[in-house]
Order: sequence, then structure tokens, then C-alpha cells
Amino acid sequence: MVRRRKKASVKDVAALAGVSLGTVSNVVNSPEIVSADLRARVQDAIDKLGWIPNESARSLRVGHSRSIALVIMDISNPFFTDLVVGAEDALEDNGYTVQVGNSRNDERQERKHLGAFARQSLSGVLLSPIRGPSDAVTDLRLRGVPVVLLDRTGSQSEFCSVSVNDVEGGRMALAHLLEQGHRSIAVVGGPGELQQVSDRRQGAELAVSVYESASLLVMSTDQLDVSSGVRAAETIAVLPDGERPTAVFAVNDLLAIGLLQGFVTAGLRVPDDVAIVGYDDIEFAAAAAVPLSSVRQPRKALGRRAVELLFEEIRAGSLDETHEHVQLKFKPELVVRRSSAKRPFAAVR
Repeated sequence: MVRRRKKASVKDVAALAGVSLGTVSNVVNSPEIVSADLRARVQDAIDKLGWIPNESARSLRVGHSRSIALVIMDISNPFFTDLVVGAEDALEDNGYTVQVGNSRNDERQERKHLGAFARQSLSGVLLSPIRGPSDAVTDLRLRGVPVVLLDRTGSQSEFCSVSVNDVEGGRMALAHLLEQGHRSIAVVGGPGELQQVSDRRQGAELAVSVYESASLLVMSTDQLDVSSGVRAAETIAVLPDGERPTAVFAVNDLLAIGLLQGFVTAGLRVPDDVAIVGYDDIEFAAAAAVPLSSVRQPRKALGRRAVELLFEEIRAGSLDETHEHVQLKFKPELVVRRSSAKRPFAAVR
């Protein structure tokens, strides 16, 4: 049996040369800033491994492409649909086209999209990552493709990012329910490994921590969709009256809509028996049978601002200027509707 030799990667080159990935990138894209000794070591490793840099991606540095890729977690979620619209508006205003990849909350699908886009001549990539910047993102950056993180806090200084303060959003949602008199509250949504979910839960826990008499029930879900909300409602509805939470904070509006459906089917009244607050404030939140209170995110503004940051990085690269990465964080807003109307008893602090 003939075994094909594994194609060398930029990581293999860096390991053989004994240098960082950034040094390999500089040798390929900006050799004039690298010492002769390092250039020789890296070039020797490239020759030995037969690694071939992606020339079409390198051409982006001189502005040959006017196409942007946008990879998002779930296009079926109206939050991401509005985010894409905001990005598209900003791109079209500047004569750029956009290619959208839907990860469907699957990291393998995300890597597949990023790998495909890496082989194209793109000006840049906007990415709403499922977990965090992966090896596929690193490869894009090393090929000279700017990447801006969307709906994700850029904890690393080498990325620009645009996000919402989800810790504050979760705190606002729970503070509202506590002010309405609720002391037994459930937080529904997962998986907890998602940064957005983790941050919103953290905010909820911060709000509850100042009330000695309050308790928080955390319920994870496999997905962040309507059917998962319905199943969570079914689980909550069968709890005995003394144990059933009187309010629920759903970490997104699709879950909140599912919770509303599930509670109504189970014969529970919203908000009399159980109050609900969602997150995102998508159009369907206000249009629900019982209009849903929700934490509003500036969805289209997120998309537009991410594009602006990407353009700034592209321009800096084309002029060989130093680019300082920026992490922007928007403030959320609580929109109160009938689903969390005040209970008929006074709040006890």
C-alpha cells in the first residue's frame, strides 16, 4: 500500500525552524523586518518540508480582492440573520461582496468553512466562533487574511472583536425579575461552554448573590432553539408547586419562545404562574402570544461595526502600517413586556 505524505503546514515549518508562527508569517509576508539569520532558517525549513504559502491569500495585502467571508453560528436564529444584514449593508456601501458560511453550531462545520475560505482570494473574514479562535483562524491570519471576531470578546490582543456585555445583560434580566418579587428563578440555556451562555449565567448569579432569600436553578440545553425551550418548560411544569420556579431567564429568545409554548401547553399562565425574560429581543419576542420581555442587543450595529474594524485592518495592512486591535463591547438594554409583569406581592429584600 502506498501512503501519501502528509502535507506540511505552517506549524511544521515553525517547529523545524525553531521559531514562532508569527516569525514564519513575517518571513513570508514581510521579509524585510526579519533578520537574515531567521529568514535563512525559515526558508531552509520551507524548502525541506516543501511547504507552499497560499499566494492568492497573500495577494490580499495589495488589495486584489473585494470579497469578505462571514461565518456565523446559526443562520436560523433571527439574531444572526439581523447581524448579517447589518454587515451586508456596510459592505455593499463600500463596494464589497459577502460570502456567508453557516456553522450550524458545529465546530467541524466551522473549520470546514474557514478552510474553504482560506483557499479563496478574500479581503478578510468576520467570524462568530462557536468556542474561540481555532487553528483554522490562525492559519488564515498567517496567510495574511485579517479576521475580526463577531459576537465574541477578543481576549487575545491579536484580534479585533465586537460583542455585547453579556454579563451585564444577564445581571439586568435577573435584577428585573428579583425586583418583581421572584425569589425562585431558573436560568435556561446551554451548552455552558459557549462564552455567551457562560457570561449571561454569570450575570444572573451576580444579581442573585445580593438576595439572601433568592435561589437560582441552572438548566442546560443541548441547543439554543425553540424545541429545547419547549422541553425545558415540560421539565419545569411538572415540578411541585413549592419547588417550581416562579420565573425563568432564557439565555436567548428562541428558548424563551419555546418556554412560553411549553408552559401554555402545560396549563401554566404567563406571567401569573411563571414569568419569562429572554435575550436578544428578536422581532418574534414582541409578536409572541404573550409579548416577551427581553434583553436587547444592537444586532445590525454589531455587524456594521465589525465591518468597519475589518476595513481599518485591511487598510493598515495595504499601507504596511501598524494596526492596533480593538475590542469593542456594546451595552445591552432591557425591554420589559407582559411576560414579566409584576407579581401580586411585594418584593422582600
